[in-house]
Amino acid sequence: MILGFIGLLGGLALLIYLTMRGMNLLIAAPLSALFVTLLNGMPLFPQLVEEGAANFLTNYMAGFSGFIASWYLMFLTGAIFGKVMEDSGAAESISKWIVGKIGMKRAALAIVIACAVLTYGGVSLFVVAFSVYPMAVSLFKEADLPRRFIPAALAFGSTTFTMTSAGSPEIQNWIPIEFLGTNAYAGWEVSLIVAIFMMIFGYWWLTKAIKKAIKNGEKFIQRETDQFVVRQQLPDPLLSMIPLLVVLGISFIFHDSLKQSALIIALTGGILTTYLINRKYFSNVGNAISEGTIGAIIAIANTSAVVGFGGVVKATPAFQEAVAFMTDIPGSPLIGGALAVAVIAGLTGSASGGQAIALPLLAPHYLDLGVNPEALHRVVSISSGSLDSLPSGGYVVTTIRSIAGETHKDAYPMFGALTVVVPIVGSILAVILFSIGL
Repeated sequence: MILGFIGLLGGLALLIYLTMRGMNLLIAAPLSALFVTLLNGMPLFPQLVEEGAANFLTNYMAGFSGFIASWYLMFLTGAIFGKVMEDSGAAESISKWIVGKIGMKRAALAIVIACAVLTYGGVSLFVVAFSVYPMAVSLFKEADLPRRFIPAALAFGSTTFTMTSAGSPEIQNWIPIEFLGTNAYAGWEVSLIVAIFMMIFGYWWLTKAIKKAIKNGEKFIQRETDQFVVRQQLPDPLLSMIPLLVVLGISFIFHDSLKQSALIIALTGGILTTYLINRKYFSNVGNAISEGTIGAIIAIANTSAVVGFGGVVKATPAFQEAVAFMTDIPGSPLIGGALAVAVIAGLTGSASGGQAIALPLLAPHYLDLGVNPEALHRVVSISSGSLDSLPSGGYVVTTIRSIAGETHKDAYPMFGALTVVVPIVGSILAVILFSIGL
């Protein structure tokens, strides 16, 4: 069993190492899963075991393909919605309107709020990062702020106080519905308090770090690859917010009857509304849809790759022992639930992947104990957005390397502080508030 635990931790360490070295997740994840397999003595192929028994190939591909089967249409509609918002100029219009209201001196806050508005409006996290990054570069250049903080600002606005909050159309808030019989607004009172806390605490930490870097002589460094494209015309920012409200409204109307499928209808409604309101501003709507489709495939493939890794981890005896230990932690069952989901999200490198693996195992156990499903929904959702942002996470690698062109060495310390530490503290606060009866 000790060798099995070494395999689990070693597999995660290998996954983090390979991704930090720049290896594609579609290669790094199965290689790391193979390491877990070998140290846990699991057979490699289904032909070597009895029918239905655990093995590397079957368990990896079941996790990989199962996640795609469940969530592809949500990823697809979310990515296309984000791309049509970008191509029509609606996302840029909203972002610039926010900047105009807040002021250039608070450039980092403007980026955080722009990401928060788009994320809570249903735009895919990956697309939000792609969409807001060009504006972030422009703002940081004008304000002469160190650009290594851009990934942290993008991620903080997208993946912390918005992604896992009550009412959010992001799938990290919708996966628990299937297993707990709740809705997207579960535990909204506590969620609101925790979201406000995370926003204030995280922004204070981000500005403190930026001021310290400036005091040490850091400035904005322009690159040859920077492109500052200026649109001649942008749609009205308030009209551009209507599609976001449509997504939220439709998801609210149908969340009880259609559960997570309501999100497909809501995002499709957002796409159609964006086109109808801003159709004269589109550069190339067909290309936007194509790029959104490709983006969805890349995003879900990266997530599914680490879910496949989690599928192998889940089949090991060492994992079962670890889950049993975490679910038997004394005190509030919410503590065990939060810890288990956070750890599994860390092992898989994905909040949504961690929930998809953990909840089928945890939900029946905790519901049988009489745990409030709304409290469990919110705590699980918030905690899933913590250890998922270890250096090997798909969103982390994409945002830091692919979008911002930074290194983990420069960008990850602040990125990790805001996307790992802040949600952990938020999870603790949520458990305390639910435990005292809020």
